[in-house]
Amino acid sequence: MSRKNTRRGRKNKQTVNTSNTEYDTNNTDCNSDNTEQLPHNPEMGDVSAFTFGDPEPVLDGHFNDYAGVFLDHNGEYYQPPVSLQGLARLLRANAYHGPILEFKTNVVMRGFEGSEVLKRRVMYAAATDYNVFLNCYFQRIRNGFGETVDVRHLPAINMRKLKEPGRYGMLNRRGQLIKFRLGEVVHIKNYDVNQTIYGVPWYLGAIQSMLLNEDATLFRRKYYLNGAHVGYIFYSSSAGLSGDDQKSIKQAIKGSRGLGNFRNMFLHIPNGREKDIQILPVGDFSTKDELEKIKNISRDDIIAAHRQPAALAAVLPSGNSNFGDISKVDPIYEKNEIIPIREQLETINDWLPEWGRVSFSSPLLES
Repeated sequence: MSRKNTRRGRKNKQTVNTSNTEYDTNNTDCNSDNTEQLPHNPEMGDVSAFTFGDPEPVLDGHFNDYAGVFLDHNGEYYQPPVSLQGLARLLRANAYHGPILEFKTNVVMRGFEGSEVLKRRVMYAAATDYNVFLNCYFQRIRNGFGETVDVRHLPAINMRKLKEPGRYGMLNRRGQLIKFRLGEVVHIKNYDVNQTIYGVPWYLGAIQSMLLNEDATLFRRKYYLNGAHVGYIFYSSSAGLSGDDQKSIKQAIKGSRGLGNFRNMFLHIPNGREKDIQILPVGDFSTKDELEKIKNISRDDIIAAHRQPAALAAVLPSGNSNFGDISKVDPIYEKNEIIPIREQLETINDWLPEWGRVSFSSPLLES
């Protein structure tokens, strides 16, 4: 390719920055309807057709494809590699993701032993942030001697790492940046291989399944509210239908829509032929268990992404199977998944006086 063509290709390529993630819109035209106008025939009237069926990803772009983080346009702080607001909205996308994270937080806080410096409610909020964002922040309140006498929680969704090493800021509702002093904020995060500024959740690989589960639920709800049908085309080629007849049929069809509106329609066309009126279904809903399969598969993906046993995720066993003794599953889950999270949170003790340190106990493993 010549240098001239390369420059032209770069000029035609557009990127849209949405939720701190770049999406390539080079080959996507959101305003086009893919409609193809067929050759005009005066005897048949205007006929048009359109193509459909191309793959349409929920998140059009490389959601996880980033190389580190970058300074904001004002040059004061680093933007998170993933939209924190988007991660917060995902908590309510389906019936599993949010409750699993809440359950994990409750298990983490089981056996927490606080102190006068770090209260239980502060650690609970920090543990919630850590499970959702893999980031949590504490504000140290120090006395005149530099000793930490109180610890407060800072919401991770609003926290940003400043350009200056070791300094952090918090965005208020107006988008204004509140800067903290050096050493005032303690940031606990996981390690990300692409950058070392923020932590990144490992469950990002299950985002498609989370949204697919939501889409399946919304489709079933719309299907139910639409009178238990996907939709159809009322096709007529009869020359005996006048304009008034067509309006009457349209009004009757509109009146039959909605939940509980199951109505029969009588239609008489003088000298009509057999196929003057046809009902053509639009969607294929022949397999009644299709939505159930989608929800089950996406549910399994979500549970697997959180590494939580199905017995602890309020999932009913299928058929005549069972999950065995749940009392044996809980200690293994706590040992493999919960204790590493507690150990991360306990690193706050490095900034606390000896008399104000916190700890976690594990009664199930100690017994």
